[in-house]
Amino acid sequence: MARLAVNVDHVATVRQARLATEPDPVTAAALAELAGAQGIVVHLREDRRHIQDRDVEILRRTVKTRLNLEMAATAEMIETALRIKPDVVTLVPEKRQELTTEGGLDVVLYEEALAEAITRLHQGGISVSLFVNPDPKHVKTAAKIDADCVEIHTGLFAEAKTYAKRQEEFERIQDAAKLAAKIGLVVHAGHGVDYRNILWLRLIKEIEEFSIGHAIIARAVLVGMERAVKEMVALVQG
Repeated sequence: MARLAVNVDHVATVRQARLATEPDPVTAAALAELAGAQGIVVHLREDRRHIQDRDVEILRRTVKTRLNLEMAATAEMIETALRIKPDVVTLVPEKRQELTTEGGLDVVLYEEALAEAITRLHQGGISVSLFVNPDPKHVKTAAKIDADCVEIHTGLFAEAKTYAKRQEEFERIQDAAKLAAKIGLVVHAGHGVDYRNILWLRLIKEIEEFSIGHAIIARAVLVGMERAVKEMVALVQG
């Protein structure tokens, strides 16, 4: 049965819009766990546009499930992770001008640098996941450089405008998940997953965890964090 990890970045986005102290992503994370989330995800961006160092430091002390720190594979971020010691680091591509992460890492192109980052994080006792497109060459390279996990990018599936395109992207995700599991990688999935398309993705048995943020936070604005998380937990677990 798959797990739900809740990304609370967009709670911080609202806070930072006014450079205020509320709403607090730390409180949102606690409510998510009380509602049944089995992990908390935050993306500490280099420009600190939403999540701040303070948030990650407090979350490390308060999260009772698993803390997954998304970050770029830079020297600064690696040092931050080694200091904070999240349970999992997910290495993601990052561009200053993007609204949100737009695609998976090019694991083949950056194989050497990613391998070095993975080694350093492993030496610090941190499990490492790579955010990848549903592409066999990237999945295989992730295993080659000793990643523990891949998080499969589901964005093209989520954004598909036709049934045929959605089916095509679903099959790519399914094939990538099966391959990853076969070669010994833990499989996560995320990006654009919502209360409707999760009904497709939960059929892929190899996916052990879904990372979902925007859809849950958007619903929480209307119905509250605990109800929004409980509803998604029920859908993820079927």
